[in-house]
Amino acid sequence: MPAGPSPRRGAPWFALAALLCLFILQFIGALLPNGPLLCAATAGGLALDLSLRHWQPGLLTVMTRLHGDEAVRQLLRDLLIVIGLAHLSGIDTVPRLVLVGGLLACYAAHFACRALGVVVRRTRTLPIVTRNIDTSALRLSPAPPRPLIRPGRRMPLFAVPGTTGLMATVLTDSAGWGLLGVGVSLALFAGSAAYLATWLLPGKRPPDEQRMLAWFRGWLAEYRPEVGIYFSGGNGTAYQANMWLSTLAALDGNTVVVLRERGMVQQIAATDVPIVCLPRVAHLMLLEQSSLKMLLHPANAPKTSQILRVPSIKHAFTNHGESDKLSSCNPYAKVYDQVWVAGPAARKRYALADVGVDDRDVVEVGRPQLAPIRPYAGPPDPAGPVSVLYAPTWEGWTDAPGNTSVLLAGENIVRALLADPRVRLLYKPHPMTGTVNPRAGEADARIRTLIARANATPRRPADAERGAVTVPTGRGTRGTPPRAARAPLAAELARRTAELNELTARAFRPGADEVERMIRQTAPPPGRAEAVAAATEAWRTAFWAAQPARAHLILTGSRPDIYSCFNQADLLISDVSSVVADYLASTKPYAVVNTSGLSEADFHAANPTTRAATVLGPDAHGIPALLDGVLDPARDAFAAERTRLKEYLLGPSQPPSQVRFQQAVHALCAAADARRARQARLAGGGTELPIPRSTGHTASR
Repeated sequence: MPAGPSPRRGAPWFALAALLCLFILQFIGALLPNGPLLCAATAGGLALDLSLRHWQPGLLTVMTRLHGDEAVRQLLRDLLIVIGLAHLSGIDTVPRLVLVGGLLACYAAHFACRALGVVVRRTRTLPIVTRNIDTSALRLSPAPPRPLIRPGRRMPLFAVPGTTGLMATVLTDSAGWGLLGVGVSLALFAGSAAYLATWLLPGKRPPDEQRMLAWFRGWLAEYRPEVGIYFSGGNGTAYQANMWLSTLAALDGNTVVVLRERGMVQQIAATDVPIVCLPRVAHLMLLEQSSLKMLLHPANAPKTSQILRVPSIKHAFTNHGESDKLSSCNPYAKVYDQVWVAGPAARKRYALADVGVDDRDVVEVGRPQLAPIRPYAGPPDPAGPVSVLYAPTWEGWTDAPGNTSVLLAGENIVRALLADPRVRLLYKPHPMTGTVNPRAGEADARIRTLIARANATPRRPADAERGAVTVPTGRGTRGTPPRAARAPLAAELARRTAELNELTARAFRPGADEVERMIRQTAPPPGRAEAVAAATEAWRTAFWAAQPARAHLILTGSRPDIYSCFNQADLLISDVSSVVADYLASTKPYAVVNTSGLSEADFHAANPTTRAATVLGPDAHGIPALLDGVLDPARDAFAAERTRLKEYLLGPSQPPSQVRFQQAVHALCAAADARRARQARLAGGGTELPIPRSTGHTASR
């Protein structure tokens, strides 16, 4: 769906105004007094308050920041009812005092429950969070019910009986209704506080820090991990680690994923590799005494320096992709023992950048995760469609004009592609588009709108008359029935989606905290990784088969993955990014957008990954000729150069990248073992011998 203005943009202000008006009407009804007006305004305000939790939760957050939280709003609501009761002559003084006392007791129980909730949450904030690890020895307990731990849900919900009873008293002049309602609310508040207190008893209380650390040391000693991924990052950056999970899982020996942010635990993709989150530096240092020999680093982060303090672990920087950007030869890379790159291009990039990375520390390992990308199998069927993948990168932290084409060229590119009847556009923007520069997000929204409008406009009436469409398969096309007959394909996609979701589900009940998630995300059963891989491949097949053959697609999220999109595309249009280098594994035609202001010659010289690419300017003027070259290999001037460039960027095809990667792992682990042996000899009074520096990897740093 196109991203555009929300149809409820004014809804928060309308809801806030409505809530304020209801309080004013309640105040007027209490002073007159006018029982029906008072009760109607009270009921409307309480109903609106309850509905806002599902309709506009963000508004409630704003009101809480302005010190108008749920307790204040309910207190004001009850106070106005009490004022209304004070003006009614049918209620004696003693019942009124009892009602007021009951209300005060309700608030006392509410705040007691609130305090208990804070204590319970703190006790359930564990020093170490895990996934894919058996935690049964810790005797963890599920989280308390959501209304008990979330005061924003508890207060208005439990206050309903009391408010209803008070309104009945206002209308009937009978204190009994009010006493009954307030009594029920008091029982709910007091009961919830008593029930929540049971989570502080030994049977439900999580282990303390010492017990948790002792358990973790025991797990490290039993599991004995040797290789791991170390990752630290914010929301939206998990893809940087996720792309290395399959490579890590394919390594020999026991592996582990080490995280630093609690929220990142659930953002890591489905994997059987054990995941541990160590937020505190003191607990991170436990890895120094473990069997861990080396860590892979897919990204630089401020917290990376903390793990580099551990001398017993070797560190290899793998990055999360290679491109001609300056970020692919960051000076920070010199802090690692080794820098692992795909091929000769990255080695030369570091040498030319002269940022302090010793060439002897650069190891070419290829890109193991590119194995699923299918090689070029010839041009698409002339009958079409030509599937064009437009995958622009994001604006980057520097916000340089040449980072992303979305701002200066995106709309022109999309318009040119949509205007060509041969094209089926696959638009997959970078997941972080607009996070730094809001204008990039706005341009992305306009592009999505253009695509939605194009889909709403019939382009090929002749196809409908023939009663058949074509579905891209990665090589040529195949015929499929018209829309009515595609229903089974949609049903198959739904079935495959449900199957994959069941295998990779990380959906938890509302109110589940990290402790409860640890209980559910225990050690995976044997064969789950293989089942997930098979289900993922089946989902990809079902997804592409279920899409209308000539409909343009906006592809966001983790499914379909970028490599699956590569296999569907006949042509890639992208920016200077790692997407280009990865796509070259297929040796299919590609184009790179130049919005840097450089001439084409200077652009090629500055960005070697564009050497076999058609360069498009911001006006997207060359797209028709580009499409002609995709359909007619005789017009493809870069075919041979793409094959040469692939090996230059990604390294040789033999031995396979996974084999070279495994060899590099063995070498660096051996260096870690050698250091530990030297330290053991020194501790035993031995003499340290000079260690010659080897070629290809660092023996000691």
